[in-house]
Amino acid sequence: RYNCKLDNMSRVLFDIAAEDKNFPAVIGVSEIENRLVLEDLLATPKLAKTNYRIVHYDSPDRRGVDCAFFYRPDQFKLEGSEAHKISFPGKPNFLTRDLVAMWGKIEGEPFYFIVSHWPSRLGGKERSQYSRDFVAEKCKRICDSVRTVNPATKVVIMGDFNDDATDASVTDVLGAKGNIKKLEKNDMYNPFYAMLKAGYGTLAYRDSWILFDNIVVSENLATASTGALKV
Repeated sequence: RYNCKLDNMSRVLFDIAAEDKNFPAVIGVSEIENRLVLEDLLATPKLAKTNYRIVHYDSPDRRGVDCAFFYRPDQFKLEGSEAHKISFPGKPNFLTRDLVAMWGKIEGEPFYFIVSHWPSRLGGKERSQYSRDFVAEKCKRICDSVRTVNPATKVVIMGDFNDDATDASVTDVLGAKGNIKKLEKNDMYNPFYAMLKAGYGTLAYRDSWILFDNIVVSENLATASTGALKV
């Protein structure tokens, strides 16, 4: 079963590159047990020659799952990485996944990536909403501080948010807008908002599509207001 999982995942990543074999510069991953599974995935025949590197930190999550990155050193020039701990006030036993961040340059432009796995809806969406709002606010503070140091930095937040692109944690707390034409300086843009509205999803629950897996980008990456690279 483990080898089957590795084969399936490697096939999907291989197929993303299509015929030109242009593999993504950066891939964010979650629900990772440990670094070894990442190494095993890169050792599969379809990915063995991709030259991906790994950024991974062990997090305190009770289930033992982590977030991590694959990155191509020929495309992304890594300058540093860190794990941002999540500590809920008054809840020392609430252990969840770290926010894993890395920064560097793509084609000479500064980038800051965060891969995240927000707390689940265990106990119900409303009852658990505070935990996702808390992590969303943490992501926003990190982004704001990064862009205060260098406004040209292009920020990408990706992962399993356990909320949809239309939920308040994403739209209000993180501040990710779904309409690229309404972006203002220092806004965040979520292209998955339109995908969800169009009926697409990454999982189904009670016969309805849900899109918890998101990639949110800063305004300057959405519009190229700084630099040349844009989505």
